[in-house]
Amino acid sequence: MKKIVMITTGGTIAMKYDPDTGGLIPAVSGEDLMEAVPALRKTAEMEVVEFSNVPSGYMTPSKMLELSHVTDQICGRDDVDGVVITHGTDTLEETAYLLDLTLHTKKPVCITGAMRGASDTSWDGPGNILAAVQTAACDDAGGHGVLAVLNDKIHAAREVTKTHSTNTDTFASPYWGPLGYVYFDKPVIMRKNEHNEKIQPESIDENVYLIQCAAGMDDYLFRCLIEKPAAGVVVEGFGCGNVPPAVKAGIEAVLKAGIPVVLATRVSAGRVVEAYGYEGSAHSMRKAGILLAGECSGIKARLKLMLVLGLTRERGEIARYFY
Repeated sequence: MKKIVMITTGGTIAMKYDPDTGGLIPAVSGEDLMEAVPALRKTAEMEVVEFSNVPSGYMTPSKMLELSHVTDQICGRDDVDGVVITHGTDTLEETAYLLDLTLHTKKPVCITGAMRGASDTSWDGPGNILAAVQTAACDDAGGHGVLAVLNDKIHAAREVTKTHSTNTDTFASPYWGPLGYVYFDKPVIMRKNEHNEKIQPESIDENVYLIQCAAGMDDYLFRCLIEKPAAGVVVEGFGCGNVPPAVKAGIEAVLKAGIPVVLATRVSAGRVVEAYGYEGSAHSMRKAGILLAGECSGIKARLKLMLVLGLTRERGEIARYFY
């Protein structure tokens, strides 16, 4: 029987209703989570490590990097075959992606959570934990990077995103679909995750900002970031990477100030491409030195830029990580 270590960080999966506050609050320990899933004992030898017990909105990129180091330390043990991380769903895709970029281990690492608290009817936490442990203990789970396992679906960290604010079937990989599914008897992984990019700095630069474009936006926010100054900026443009003319002027001013700018799309699927030639298109900003995020979402491109800035400030080297 394989040994799986469950690292708990908090989130809805570890919350119960509190009558004093009128809502869910952190109240469930890692051992409580284990006790809620008796079938785990038949699946793997289990160990619990409590990293934190906070809402996922309290997670920061620095804490995510710390979690990465803890995960690598645990996976470095000869008696450990894989890791499952329990996490709040609000920032789960961000933590999953940062872990995917920074982890050194080749052992399976799965991340899961819940949309309903432990005191709610039809709490989805136990089922998601069991599915994640089953996946981490599966012989086919290695070599795919970090896997997000929720609602019996197995997603690649690079592709997964939260699509609904409350529905339990919220996590999806737009257009690509999940890597596989967890059935009642075993996980089945149907396709391989081919992306194995690694960015592994000792520290991270959190002074990177994300701006989403909207119709009629001007350059005000960009001027503010020059004055701050920011270490980097990620812009979510329209469609395949287009912005209003005033935003283009703001982006070019930021680039002129020596601050790297990455262009992503605010659309939930698809990549940034140089399809148009008008002022404000991705193509029109390439000469100024803007970097294209490809299929990487804005929130993930922000994390990627933070990690890259932990390694280098040289523009050509930064560009290499985005192309």
